[in-house]
Amino acid sequence: MKLADIKKLKVGELRSKLTELGLDSRGLKAELVDRLWSASQSGQSPEHVELLEDSLPSGPTEPAEVQVPTESSSPPVVECAAALCEVDRSRAYTDTATQTELEPGSPAVSPGSERLPGSETVCQAEGGQLEPTGGPLSEEMGRGRAFYEFKEEIRYKRSKSPQPPQDKEEEEEWDEDKVRLDPYGRHLHFEVGSDGSCGQPRYWDRFPLLWSGCRLTHGVRQGRVGFEVRLERKLLTVESEDQEVKDSYGLRAGWSVGNSSLLLGEDELSYAYDGCGQKVSGGSTEEYGEPLSEGDIIGCYASFSTDGAVELFFHKNSRFLGRAFYLSPSVLRGRVLVPHVLCKNCSVRLLLDPVTPQWYPGPPGFTPLTALPAGQRVRATSAPFRAQCEVVMMVGLPGSGKSFWAQTHMKQYPEKKYRLLGTEDLLTCMLSGGQRDSRLQQASQCLTDLIKAAAETPGNYILDQCNVLFSARRHKLQLFAGFRRRVVVVFPSTDEWKRRLSQRRMSDGEHIPETALLKLQGVAYLLCIEKGV
Repeated sequence: MKLADIKKLKVGELRSKLTELGLDSRGLKAELVDRLWSASQSGQSPEHVELLEDSLPSGPTEPAEVQVPTESSSPPVVECAAALCEVDRSRAYTDTATQTELEPGSPAVSPGSERLPGSETVCQAEGGQLEPTGGPLSEEMGRGRAFYEFKEEIRYKRSKSPQPPQDKEEEEEWDEDKVRLDPYGRHLHFEVGSDGSCGQPRYWDRFPLLWSGCRLTHGVRQGRVGFEVRLERKLLTVESEDQEVKDSYGLRAGWSVGNSSLLLGEDELSYAYDGCGQKVSGGSTEEYGEPLSEGDIIGCYASFSTDGAVELFFHKNSRFLGRAFYLSPSVLRGRVLVPHVLCKNCSVRLLLDPVTPQWYPGPPGFTPLTALPAGQRVRATSAPFRAQCEVVMMVGLPGSGKSFWAQTHMKQYPEKKYRLLGTEDLLTCMLSGGQRDSRLQQASQCLTDLIKAAAETPGNYILDQCNVLFSARRHKLQLFAGFRRRVVVVFPSTDEWKRRLSQRRMSDGEHIPETALLKLQGVAYLLCIEKGV
């Protein structure tokens, strides 16, 4: 049943149909319509996608300026970021893996019937080319991230409408001067303890390959300062045939600048002592110190000289391990160094109570970060409010250019500090271990949970997935109630899409199963029939 037909029913008829389906028949008409529509979607035919007509000029052009409302309660804004895809109507598309079909005689939805209530359509042309990539085609291609993303997306067809999340972080009284693990300066898959001084990977039992990082709320740019981190305990992992996955755990502790990656040690201005007996910066490792065990305590110390140079060194259980890094005055240039931890399959605790004695005495002349006067500590982040936040949902076929658009948008608006929620971003958090196919599957499944966590944590997000099914888009956007919601559709021409898809296969060595591609193309096929293209 179409949404337009459901809206025409009277309240008594709506309640009668809901009762027949064994669903709650109480509430206002709008609630009854939404409930019946969700029920019909969960057991009906393939989803349709609203078509946004726009054309892409043949040459590169500047994106058109878009004026959108700023109110937090504004409806989703939809932007069309490329041209309509040409579709061969002589083909019917079937996805045997999901037991859903798009038959040639399937009725098209009435225009606008699948648009979210009150949504605003803003078409934006998007020019430019994808960055060139290359590389030999792998002889044995994996299934590819689009396959696992699509499997997760189909689950939303049977999902109930989500309840608007409570803003957990905003419920707490935020003390701007208190030093703690930063709930807004962490991976969403890092769980901060209630006292703000301990944490661990949120999904350690189901996704044991993930490294999860978090900074403290305050940093320093002068003086001689230190902090301590204890490897609290190793966490048990799920059974796995991969011995590296079963037994692996890891901890890095150190310093980073506020705009660097949360993967401590993987950026240039990110400096870590790795618990396997190494020091890490810029993704490069060198032998340093010795391995850590449960209960070991790392002392992390920074000594700023008057000319702006910085010396970083570490202690293990009060034993000096030698100088780890020397930063010349031209490296930081006055930027703030923030304490930072990164862990995998283990829990950590930091000593952040200014009145509690240190676990081990620090070097002479060094002051614990928490004991510094408030004026000598620098606040690394501030607590955002949901009404000021936005979520951008990408929509498009695999290889259409969604990730490239998202990364470009993030560079254009660095002040918004977008968090990119996508499979590739999660794969970078799996620094080692496991087969690529297994990591792809874990990343896709974890992303579903992360989107729910993001909706409960104020911030700016970009959802970098295909999102071609209406049920998936509707479910995700409903989670972000109170956010400013935007949808960006990347829809290149057929020839351009095939070129980009081939380019992606060459660079990543991934293969998207034909059934999944046909299912996704089937959505475009229905759209073209609906609009008479």
